[in-house]
Amino acid sequence: MECRFRSSLIAMLTGPEIVRETTEKIIQIKHRLQASRDRQKSYADKRRKPLEFQVGDKVMLKVSPWKGVIRFGKWGKLNPRYIGPFKILAKVKTVSYRLELPEKLSRVHSTFHVSKLKKCLSDEPLAIPLDEIHIDEKLNFIEEPV
Repeated sequence: MECRFRSSLIAMLTGPEIVRETTEKIIQIKHRLQASRDRQKSYADKRRKPLEFQVGDKVMLKVSPWKGVIRFGKWGKLNPRYIGPFKILAKVKTVSYRLELPEKLSRVHSTFHVSKLKKCLSDEPLAIPLDEIHIDEKLNFIEEPV
């Protein structure tokens, strides 16, 4: 009896009706996917902050992904996460900037994505160059009189 009912139900649905129902289901799925995307975007936008710098600003450059390629003075955990400050020379595109790099970084391209930059909030006279920091074998900071 059940098989006869199913076959009669399928027989009642003609070709155009099957296409219409399938189209309605696809539209419903698209609306639910869009609602899900919008919900996830609103969650992400709450934490996202737009980063924009002006020409002449001082920024720090993130170097932690380069640990195996270029070493900046120290090894391992003592390797700095950010180096700088560097002056912004130009805004190349909406999310990329050209920096004024020193001679020792001549092998590195001078244009960086905004995600690799961080605003430098310290004053220039207070910044200590890495060359002036001395650490002994026991990782103690060696103070030298000025």
